[in-house]
Amino acid sequence: MGKDVIVACDFAGKKEVFDFLDKFTDVKPFVKIGMELFYAEGPEIVREIKARGHKIFLDLKLHDIPNTVKKAMSVLSRLDVDMTNLHAGGTVAMMEAAIEGLTKEDGTRPILIAVTQLTSTSQERMEADLLIEKPLDEVVMHYASNAKAAGLDGVVCSPLEAGKVHERCGSGFVTVTPGVRFADGDIGDQVRVTTPAKAKEIGSDYIVVGRPITAAADPVAAYKRCVSEFCD
Repeated sequence: MGKDVIVACDFAGKKEVFDFLDKFTDVKPFVKIGMELFYAEGPEIVREIKARGHKIFLDLKLHDIPNTVKKAMSVLSRLDVDMTNLHAGGTVAMMEAAIEGLTKEDGTRPILIAVTQLTSTSQERMEADLLIEKPLDEVVMHYASNAKAAGLDGVVCSPLEAGKVHERCGSGFVTVTPGVRFADGDIGDQVRVTTPAKAKEIGSDYIVVGRPITAAADPVAAYKRCVSEFCD
């Protein structure tokens, strides 16, 4: 599997995202469409960005009863995205229902991954807010194992956990890792972070990079730097 950099297009609306994407004249980055942009513009923004030639990770993190998630995934499957996700905390039954809903009549479907624990979650927050007292690494590995058992393709996890996920679930189990910052950059509100080069070394398959690219003085140069550090 080739590694790739996914650019988090966390913009408030259509104008902002197209102003950003218009800067890329010689390359079509793999982009992530998250809640902010999707809720602002609806499914049409997915179709428009797809028509421009970009691969799309639709990051809506579904989490509901199995039947609701199945029906929602059936709707999302019509958008022809390349990757989408849900919360592993929704149980194996929910993840199995998601695959059923996402799979088209011809048997094809996007890559489906599960969020283990958000990169903004620390051990202290997990214990105090969620009453989960197991070690964070153990929780992430358990959620990853559940996702694999449900038939998913991989997980969203911290880059610090990518190597361990591969050890537990196999090298073909995809790790999509946010929380990536340049060595000379600001970590923002993330807690479990690393650099593109370190993420490559640890074993991430995809890294999701937002503000270090989208807020850069030269976003195209920042993107190419990230690709160089992670993919080359």
